[in-house]
Amino acid sequence: MPERPQALFAMTDRNIPRIFPPDVLARLRGVVEIDPTLVAEEFTGQRLRETLARTEILITGWGCPRLDAAALDAAPKLRAVLHAAGSVKGFTTPEVWRRGITVSSAAAANALPVAEYTLAMILLAGKDVFALRDRLRADRTLPYGGIIPGIGNHGRRVGVIGASRIGRRLIELLRPFDLRVSLADPYVDEAEAARLGVPLLPLDDLLRSSDIVTLHAPDTPETRHLLGARELALMPSGSVLINTARGALLDHDALIAELRAGRLSAVLDVTDPEPLPTDSPLYDLPNAFLTPHLAGSQGNELARLGLTVVEEAERLATGRELAYPVDPAALERTA
Repeated sequence: MPERPQALFAMTDRNIPRIFPPDVLARLRGVVEIDPTLVAEEFTGQRLRETLARTEILITGWGCPRLDAAALDAAPKLRAVLHAAGSVKGFTTPEVWRRGITVSSAAAANALPVAEYTLAMILLAGKDVFALRDRLRADRTLPYGGIIPGIGNHGRRVGVIGASRIGRRLIELLRPFDLRVSLADPYVDEAEAARLGVPLLPLDDLLRSSDIVTLHAPDTPETRHLLGARELALMPSGSVLINTARGALLDHDALIAELRAGRLSAVLDVTDPEPLPTDSPLYDLPNAFLTPHLAGSQGNELARLGLTVVEEAERLATGRELAYPVDPAALERTA
């Protein structure tokens, strides 16, 4: 049996048992030589530095220290970084790519629960669940005698902003439903949109023609306040905005003005800042539904991230191509 490559965890220590529960950890240890009690939250300490000098595979996650030239000099055998989370932009540096180190990410696995959350919110918003729940709680009687006009998901128009991993996964999940889905993304052409099975619209047209708009673009200088006062004003009265991407994509002052006017509703899993100040009107506005950044992998979903890393390690060990390599050229326009 060939010798297993040396690996090292580099992430916040408490996340190891969450991302790598016993069955997933056992499978990982069948592929690589790794000590789950030795975790690099900083690249310091004699025992850790000795292991780092032998490390071929770095298994990273939230809280991974920055992989700058000094860290990489201490890991001369490092050939792969397998990230058990989404974006790698917070800890990778140009030096990683200059040294030809392969980087993989579990972003695709993390995209699934976000897409599932968004799907649920779209269907609930189409039924106006959030407002009608509050009305039932206040009135203790069925509104309109139980038959409620103006709601439902038959032919509801859903606009997806951003063909990111999450945006694409959401489009897949929406296919079985009787919804009319469109897409806005400046990096997608008509042919690619056709492959995704949705019409491609300019952003303004998508906003004008959607009952529900859901944000799935990355947080970049280009997308800061992608939706401001002008863009929100294009949305039809009674429409719903969902944000599970990043809070900075949305001008919160402009949104609050629309919510106070009663023209729009919003489902926000992310905000800017995060958390919001305790006196933010978004906590109390009846047409704002806030959740605490929980759409991404939580609880038992974290094991899916670990399993993705294990499968990538198995591919490395058998000389196969990685399934989820990170393209450094695309980092500027991805999450």
